[in-house]
Amino acid sequence: MASSKQKQSRPAALPVNDRKAAIIGCGFVGSTTAFALMESGLFSEMVLIDVDTDRAEGEALDISHGMAFGSPVNIHSGTYDDIKDACVILITAGANQLPGETRIDLVNKNVAIYKSILGNIDAAACGGVFLVVSNPVDILTYVTQKVTGLPAHRVFGSGTVLDTGRLKQIIGTRLEVDPRNVHARVIGEHGDSELIAWSSAHVAGIPLMDFFSMRAHGSYEHFQKQIEDDVRNSAYEIIQKKRATYFGIAMAVTRICESIVRDEKSVLSVSNLLQGEYGLTDIVLSTPCIVGKSGIEVRMPPSLNYQEQAQLKASADTLAEVIATLEV
Repeated sequence: MASSKQKQSRPAALPVNDRKAAIIGCGFVGSTTAFALMESGLFSEMVLIDVDTDRAEGEALDISHGMAFGSPVNIHSGTYDDIKDACVILITAGANQLPGETRIDLVNKNVAIYKSILGNIDAAACGGVFLVVSNPVDILTYVTQKVTGLPAHRVFGSGTVLDTGRLKQIIGTRLEVDPRNVHARVIGEHGDSELIAWSSAHVAGIPLMDFFSMRAHGSYEHFQKQIEDDVRNSAYEIIQKKRATYFGIAMAVTRICESIVRDEKSVLSVSNLLQGEYGLTDIVLSTPCIVGKSGIEVRMPPSLNYQEQAQLKASADTLAEVIATLEV
């Protein structure tokens, strides 16, 4: 990690191209994200980087052949020098999560990969936002922030944006309502210790408990337990059935990029470095944040009841135990 003296002597970053993205890692998640971003029309240029240069070239070529049917974009393979003027640098590289393996189990393999990647990047010359996608995303976001030494608002992870999407979709299906009208969030670790902020959940302004009584029968507590299990186990189920998850996360990443490129200032549950919220410091996990052109603009600690605060602290403790074993 660079010293404070070294950081002060860093040269100014290059001007950022607001329509350029760089994707590091062209596996299932990286290539699917590249395709989703091409379809979104957000970027006019995308550079794909992978240790397997043929893979990066092949993915870029494959997607480029669809330009006659989609949004025009200059998509090509490149090197780490090509990321310096990108407004968003997405890191999707890493080993895949295997059946029966938790996201935390991936930590040693992917921390080593990330250190290798970050060693090739002159972070000081980059003026864009670093968006970490690989798992375990909270740990790797922490590593990225510490190794690059960049301001915390410019380094964050996809976090529980996908988990929150799963939550909204599952609740919407169970209660027969458009999931876009379900306002509920998953926070904490993107993993087994994540929690749902039930106390603030609502559907179009109606508290979720009241909406449940309008649309369903039985125990609300049983409903909550079923939803928690389904959301927490979704990735494991998908990996068991098709060995990898990539469509959902690609759409979640595209949503985050929309907020950055369009400076939407949307509230998204991204992995971020906490700075005293709930008494938690020097830990990365997901809480609602306003995301815009410069990255995280404001952290918005959600209103949690006592039990949820305790769960969030437990989630942070789980991650802190892992971080304590790292050499960063």
